[in-house]
Amino acid sequence: VGLDYQDVTLRHPNGERVRGWFVPAEKQPARGTVLFCHGNAGNIGHRLDSILIFHQLNFEVFIFDYRGYGNSDGKPSESKTYADALAAWEYLVETRQCRPERIVIFGRSLGGAVAAHTAGKTRPGLLILESCFTSTADMGRELYPYLPVRLLTRFNYPTRQYLRDIPCPVVVIHSPDDEIIPFSHGKALYEAANPPKEFITLRGGHNDGFMLSRDHYIRSLEEALEQRLGGRGL
Repeated sequence: VGLDYQDVTLRHPNGERVRGWFVPAEKQPARGTVLFCHGNAGNIGHRLDSILIFHQLNFEVFIFDYRGYGNSDGKPSESKTYADALAAWEYLVETRQCRPERIVIFGRSLGGAVAAHTAGKTRPGLLILESCFTSTADMGRELYPYLPVRLLTRFNYPTRQYLRDIPCPVVVIHSPDDEIIPFSHGKALYEAANPPKEFITLRGGHNDGFMLSRDHYIRSLEEALEQRLGGRGL
């Protein structure tokens, strides 16, 4: 899409590599840095539309692939996704010298749980959860009410639980039209979050809501980011 970017490789102690892209802001100085935790399907190459939006808002973006995704090594697991996001945070703070209070942790869908876990272990300026579930166990129980899902699932990703211990401002974004993760999950996450917090309602499905609501989406993001971090991007 014509953006300048840097290939980044992070190495875990076991030698496994996590690959990502660092995309500088459109103008310097940047308003802040977005640590982007993507969802379950695809890889960082499928998030260009979102990267462009934050770029237009004059934020740096660091987006990475969990292990087992894209060009990253290994196989994914819940604990590895958490560790990969924390490694990404450490890269921003220690290597790039980003100020923690100027970092926005953004998570979409499954990435929302990863983002919430990361925010609970660090001190970001803002956490944004888009189209996220309260937990995978809650999702499973709704889809398969006749099965003991909590005993059968290998994953938990308890986003709502993580939110209760997060002191930074939180923005929750969800659409009533989401066909994969019910709108009620977004409302429950908002209720679980500590103030200050904000809820943004989209229209459209799970994977295209932010595009179908593009003008409203960008305007709402801009207002939330300006309120919490200052400055304007558009």
